[in-house]
Amino acid sequence: MRSFSLNESTGSQARFLVNKLASVRGSLPLVDAYLQTGLDALGDVTRMAIFQKLAGGPTAVNELAQTLPVSRPAVSQHLRVLKNAGLVTDSKAGTRRLYQLNPEGVARLRAHFDQMWTKAMNAFQATAQKKPLVEKHGKHRGRGRRT
Repeated sequence: MRSFSLNESTGSQARFLVNKLASVRGSLPLVDAYLQTGLDALGDVTRMAIFQKLAGGPTAVNELAQTLPVSRPAVSQHLRVLKNAGLVTDSKAGTRRLYQLNPEGVARLRAHFDQMWTKAMNAFQATAQKKPLVEKHGKHRGRGRRT
């Protein structure tokens, strides 16, 4: 198992364990439903913009709506999708609701991309370290001259 952590500016940490060999019923790979839902949620341009704006800290719906080309109700709907995907949390601040990134949801995405990046870099390294193939007798295909 590999352990991943996310350090927030507030100093809190979210820890995740990722089991590379996890599977469901034999050969079926384990699919993290929250991960897939989070990736799907971020596939929308407006939700990705909201997600990126929330990286700057807790923000109210009205403040988000002022910076986006969609209505306040549309922003609320996008926030609900992000919240259901586990990427955003909300809290009450007086008469307003403040939305912020959910460290656990972000850590889940980060662990996924860290694992993918490591796998890709290992494959690249293995390919780069292979010795180049040399043809027998020094002949090159397609480069010979006819005399």
